Amino acid sequence: MSDNIQITESAQDYLAELLEKQSVEGIAVRIFITQPGTPYAETCLAYCRPGEEEPTDEPLELPKLKVYLDKHSLPFLDDAVVDFNADRMGGQLTIKAPNAKMPKVNADSPLEDRVNYILYSEINPGLASHGGEIKLVELTENQVAVLAFGGGCQGCAAVDLTLKDGVEKTLMERIPELAGIRDVTDHTDTTNAYYR
Repeated sequence: MSDNIQITESAQDYLAELLEKQSVEGIAVRIFITQPGTPYAETCLAYCRPGEEEPTDEPLELPKLKVYLDKHSLPFLDDAVVDFNADRMGGQLTIKAPNAKMPKVNADSPLEDRVNYILYSEINPGLASHGGEIKLVELTENQVAVLAFGGGCQGCAAVDLTLKDGVEKTLMERIPELAGIRDVTDHTDTTNAYYR
């Protein structure tokens, strides 16, 4: 069992039964969080046919089923519990993920997790009003965070100002080990930019 998440016996039985009904050889369950670390975080459970899992997923082998955990959701799935409560109507599967909106990071957490945490908890909520979001693409060997701007931030005329001032300042202040910020997005594509 992953340290992160607890799947109760009743939930395992219920999920195994659901998977059996799909009659797909090797079908599993995938657990991920959309918009993790934001007030809009939703914990999702989906069927995962062979080949649909991500290469970075963490597999969880349970006696009756296989579960894939999305790598980026892992810090947010800490202390999560998947449970099934039977009732007259058949029952209900519940997922409680107390850290979905706010993962636990501290000074010892990997640099990548801390950058993601600040992006999710401080920077992206402010960009969401423009339909924009920033993702960490990679951390280079010399500790430069390579960021991708998505949504309304891509091709946005204000992006240089936003990037240089806000994002870089926030990240560098919070994480002194960072050597700098780079942007992989091609801002010549202005098809859905917010400011033109």
